[in-house]
Amino acid sequence: MEQEIIACIKDSDIKYLHSGQISKYIFPVKRKKAHERKISHLIIRFFVISFSKNNEPLFLVQKRSFQKEAFPGYYTDSASGHVLYRKNIQLRDIKEDALRELKEEFGIKPKYVKKMRFYDLETEEYEGINEVSYIFVGEINSDVSLKPDPTELDIKFSHFYSKSELLAILKEKDTIDYSKSIWSTLIKMDLKEFLEEDQNTTIDSKKVALFIGRFQPLHHGHIFVFKRLFERHDRIKIGIGSSQLSNKLSDPFSDIERKNFIIAALDKRGISRNRYEIFSIPDIFNAQKWVNHVMSITGEFDTIYSNSDWVRELFKKEGIKIGKKLEIFKKKYSGTNVRNLIADNNNEWRRLVPKEVQVIMENNNGIERIQKLYKAQKEGNGA
Repeated sequence: MEQEIIACIKDSDIKYLHSGQISKYIFPVKRKKAHERKISHLIIRFFVISFSKNNEPLFLVQKRSFQKEAFPGYYTDSASGHVLYRKNIQLRDIKEDALRELKEEFGIKPKYVKKMRFYDLETEEYEGINEVSYIFVGEINSDVSLKPDPTELDIKFSHFYSKSELLAILKEKDTIDYSKSIWSTLIKMDLKEFLEEDQNTTIDSKKVALFIGRFQPLHHGHIFVFKRLFERHDRIKIGIGSSQLSNKLSDPFSDIERKNFIIAALDKRGISRNRYEIFSIPDIFNAQKWVNHVMSITGEFDTIYSNSDWVRELFKKEGIKIGKKLEIFKKKYSGTNVRNLIADNNNEWRRLVPKEVQVIMENNNGIERIQKLYKAQKEGNGA
């Protein structure tokens, strides 16, 4: 346990998690060292519910073992723990950590989790350490066998509770504040509706679609998406994400340059400019307000498309229709791969980027810019 390598982050970089940028800002540290040195890190909280035969909600609550150093004997979520470090970590990996913790603490295997949804992102403070909590809600059958770990939980009191029983716990028992707040909200929600994965997923609509990307730079993977969207929809609104960023390692191109990439690529393919609009969407570093922020910029649309799990979860939470993922050879056709090839002076990147976009990049010294940014990083790391 103490040798776990967990995902840590600088306090100044926590805000970037709210825009879905995880792997760029986390770094690995052994769990024990992270706690001793009070290094901020990522955790998960998992709140699990079920439904009785009468369709009444049941809430899986754990009471922490009295052997635990922190909050012994307190009631809390269903499962919680650290996010383990992986290179190129994404939201789906953090979900796996939530499932792992549920198995370790309650003996519930991932296959028994019927539904699982992202709920929120919060920064918690404990003993001078910031813990950034990815919060999930999941559903399992109430007849699943529970095998609580006695070193983690108080076996007698860690089980499913009815709504009235949970209300009594929250009112009368010692409960970790963060978990108490979330349980109090979940009790009031229509959890069946919240957990309905496909309620707002769509394939087609002949109206207006929104597609959000960073286009750092635009590549043939984006062209693949654009072609499908213009086949399916009358008009497309294109959002340039993180539009305020430029001249940075992961974001070398400016908002204007990226807009020019899109226009040049669509002009080349005969797409009328009357069929699309381009919007700059700067980060606000607030996951709870981001969807409203986007909609205040783009106006109304019928369906949102994005291949980012983070973006999809945030819109899904707000009840917005989500289009099916449209991606092709995602490791090959990615901005990260293109930039890495350019940094390595590998001309293979030219096969991945439309020629008209290459021209704009070259005319704006984009190739040299990327290479200088990567070189500066290597020198800064002492390579």
